[in-house]
Amino acid sequence: MAETEHNNIIVTKDLIRTFKTMGGEVHACNRISIEVPEKQMTILRGRSGSGKTTLINMLGTLDRPTSGLISFDGQDITKMSDSQRDKLRRTKIGFVFQSVALMSNMTALENVEFGLRIAGYPVKNRLQRAKDCLAMVGLAKRMTHMPQEMSGGEQQRVAIARTLAMDPEIVL
Repeated sequence: MAETEHNNIIVTKDLIRTFKTMGGEVHACNRISIEVPEKQMTILRGRSGSGKTTLINMLGTLDRPTSGLISFDGQDITKMSDSQRDKLRRTKIGFVFQSVALMSNMTALENVEFGLRIAGYPVKNRLQRAKDCLAMVGLAKRMTHMPQEMSGGEQQRVAIARTLAMDPEIVL
């Protein structure tokens, strides 16, 4: 039986990220070369301080490498302008941050809908899409609750729903 062929959504080659500090240079990522297949879960693991967050920030266009290549769906994102990177991040890359980054003055439903608004999702479909995604993560009955009325796990699920609502090509 032939092995299933997968395209790579992300490819890095010799990725380096160096930070200058008072004590000298810190090499957060040093010559990282990876291939991330599309439609598969890929897990980064390593000890604290090993560069996982730095790598994810570069893959998600939140930070630029010192040198090396990052290709997203065949495009070299290291050569993109800031506005091109912003557009890619808004439309094709979803983030679920450790700190959930919910708007404290908005309900769960409003938080998910707000993410869709920023991404330019069609107005007529926003509310239903937000409701569907909250239901998908088990929060259909908590849509009108404010973040401070929810547990940490529920807040994290709102953040996941907000990310999935955009239907990104990749979730970091």
